[in-house]
Amino acid sequence: MTRIAKIERDTTETQIKLEMNLDGTGNFSGSTGVGFFDHMLQLFTRHGCFDLKVEVNGDLHIDQHHTVEDTGICIGQAIRQAIGDKKGIRRYGHFTLPMEETLCSTVWDLSGRYYLVFNAPFTTAKIGDFDTELVEDFWQALAANALCNFHVNIHYGRNNHHISEAIFKCAARSLRMAVEHDPRSPGVPSTKGTLNS
Repeated sequence: MTRIAKIERDTTETQIKLEMNLDGTGNFSGSTGVGFFDHMLQLFTRHGCFDLKVEVNGDLHIDQHHTVEDTGICIGQAIRQAIGDKKGIRRYGHFTLPMEETLCSTVWDLSGRYYLVFNAPFTTAKIGDFDTELVEDFWQALAANALCNFHVNIHYGRNNHHISEAIFKCAARSLRMAVEHDPRSPGVPSTKGTLNS
């Protein structure tokens, strides 16, 4: 069964239409209006083998914060909606990824409870015109709305573009593992019998 979610968010700060297919082929389409962020979402989509369509109209005349954070909210909601009752998924996912001089590890637990650990020091405030602090804000919003534990650790790195890129690629690879079907475990992967509370 294909797991697809459609999310719409309409506030005074952003208007977002988003569709996500967890069982896709890595296709990204649309735009958030923030070029670097679109690049990161394209990497996330490709390496996760998700399909993601996103159209965002945000208050970029103020800054990029609402656009990036609200997109994270919507993607988190889409992940939560698409995986449903979580029967048959692996639940946990982990990956370690090199990006030239940078090494990143990410770990997911689709537990139904939110927690973020983000150990990713950036050495500059900007990548082009993109605020580097928005990388953490995006993942915080996504994890809080997907209701999951998400841990990010940059072991080392120098180039801030590479650090951000490593996080998005690595997160995609590990999330892909977590949402995969486990043929040996058809039920909910928890002794509680549920992962939605």
